[in-house]
Amino acid sequence: MPKIVLTGLRPTGKLHLGHYFGAAQTWLKIQNDYDFYMEIADIQALTDNFNNPDKVRVNVREVTIDLLSIGINPDKVHLYIQSMIPEIAELTVLYSNLVTMARLYRNPTVKTEIAQKKALFGNSGESVTYGFVGYPVSQAADITAFDGELVPVGEDQLPLIEQCREIVRKFNSIYGETLVEPEPLLSSTPRIKGLDGNDKMGKSLGNAIFLADNEATIAKKVMGAITDPQKIKKDDPANPDICMVYYYHKLIDSKNLDDICVECKKGERGCVACKKELIHNMMEFLKPIHEKRTYYEMHPEVVDEVLLNGTEEARKKAQEVMSKVRKNVKIDYFDD
Repeated sequence: MPKIVLTGLRPTGKLHLGHYFGAAQTWLKIQNDYDFYMEIADIQALTDNFNNPDKVRVNVREVTIDLLSIGINPDKVHLYIQSMIPEIAELTVLYSNLVTMARLYRNPTVKTEIAQKKALFGNSGESVTYGFVGYPVSQAADITAFDGELVPVGEDQLPLIEQCREIVRKFNSIYGETLVEPEPLLSSTPRIKGLDGNDKMGKSLGNAIFLADNEATIAKKVMGAITDPQKIKKDDPANPDICMVYYYHKLIDSKNLDDICVECKKGERGCVACKKELIHNMMEFLKPIHEKRTYYEMHPEVVDEVLLNGTEEARKKAQEVMSKVRKNVKIDYFDD
């Protein structure tokens, strides 16, 4: 039997190039080789968007369209909505008894959030919600509800996977062998930089090119991208290794990379011309994605069918796992 792989996306905005090169390429490579569950994590998105549910609701479908447009195959991948699997919520409650608050506060993600709140509000984290602090517990339920064996992650997410493994070990030690302890499937792809040179491309950072962006939007963003600050005039030599335009030329595998590099170093390539070439290449790269996105935007019933079918299949698996859990926790009242 193929191993079960689980991954999830928070529907807080459309997907961008950081998602595509940082994670989605891995998903596309492995979708034919594993029993793949892909969660649209709307409940987790609400942990810091609880006051804007419309944003989350709209982006459930937008993210799904992005996934289908880049080539995620619903015949190979169970695409499902987190909130429609009540077994995840039930597992989250059970797991919450197994994790101390001290352990949660040691989680690097939680520590970072508390530090940010303290800087903003001058307190020690009183504005951090229960839902956010418990995020790692919820994520453990997301994985184990489907007997997830492998979880594709970057190095920054390893602490979350380790916390899930701790929960599984503690649960099994108390209630008997019930849950599968997941392993990280570590990505070798480095985090994709933003147009501003930031080490992370992010939805909220204003430095991302989204897969759905049209040519006018991409042109505006690329024309503002960071280049070598020492290049003042068109014919000044420059260092392409610190230029975000060259970085994106490499990312989308432009055919004349060597020429771009040599011309840049010799001062034979102006930044404006280089950016215009990148805009053209970027549109060519995104063209097949845009064509598929247009189809799914015109056929929302197809998107809904994918989500309904994927959720139905995922629910069956979660019910199977939950049946074992309820039996071993001795809460399977009146079950035959």
